[in-house]
Amino acid sequence: MMMFTVGYAANDSAEWYWISSDDKYSKFYAPDKVQVLRSFGNIAVQISAWTKTTYSPAGAKETLDNYGISDIKPEQLAYSLAEVEVNPQNRMLAYIHETFYDQNDQKLWEKQYSPVRPKEMNSQEFDEDFYCYIVDSYFKQGENERRTAGDRWLTLWQDVAGDGDVLYSMADTSTMRLKGQNVIFWEWQEKKKSGGEVDSIIFQKKAVNIPMYTEKVVRVMTWNAKNGWKDITNTTDGMYHAIEKGTNSEKALNALKIYGSTHENWLKRYSLDEE
Repeated sequence: MMMFTVGYAANDSAEWYWISSDDKYSKFYAPDKVQVLRSFGNIAVQISAWTKTTYSPAGAKETLDNYGISDIKPEQLAYSLAEVEVNPQNRMLAYIHETFYDQNDQKLWEKQYSPVRPKEMNSQEFDEDFYCYIVDSYFKQGENERRTAGDRWLTLWQDVAGDGDVLYSMADTSTMRLKGQNVIFWEWQEKKKSGGEVDSIIFQKKAVNIPMYTEKVVRVMTWNAKNGWKDITNTTDGMYHAIEKGTNSEKALNALKIYGSTHENWLKRYSLDEE
């Protein structure tokens, strides 16, 4: 465990626990600042925490570009502190307040987010590891272990075309949870050409009702080399559709059913449903 003590937030101090580093970012969170804001019964539904991110020049440039900030130079931005809130039942994280600093701890920019805009954590979100560490610090149910597990992705089905193209589907078990009769999860569908290069991707949030043999798409994004990522959720009807026998959807349902039978506690973690 790597801990760092840094002053922040109105002369307070925190011990920062190192989460990860790459060539752009180093991420930390403050375990001693994690607190439950709201509970349902004895189950936390709203948790507050603080995060810290330090930046390389490349990471600073990427961040400033993403935020649309042009009056701060990348070499000025050293680190940021953020107050966040998470909802573990829906795998949501929201930024409440965020501040950018230079290497001399001088404030460069800050924002109080209003309205607060929660976003769901999945494999494509920068903040997913923050979420996992924060939730694990309270519930200790293995969010981070599942996020980094070799079997995080559950194969649902695979098709091989006559020309050698391969289309396969995987469910992200770290996002999987049971709500009522619905298994909620993010699915990654990928098409690879016979030479191995990725042709296209469909990344979608789905709800599968195993007893009712139905499914619906909640959100969907697509990718290809020409157009990049696009959110096409508005092209879906948001309705449940029957799962037909012998289809890839049925293969997926059966794989989910088997996984759920051996990982019931994981699917019901933090659940508010009555048994």
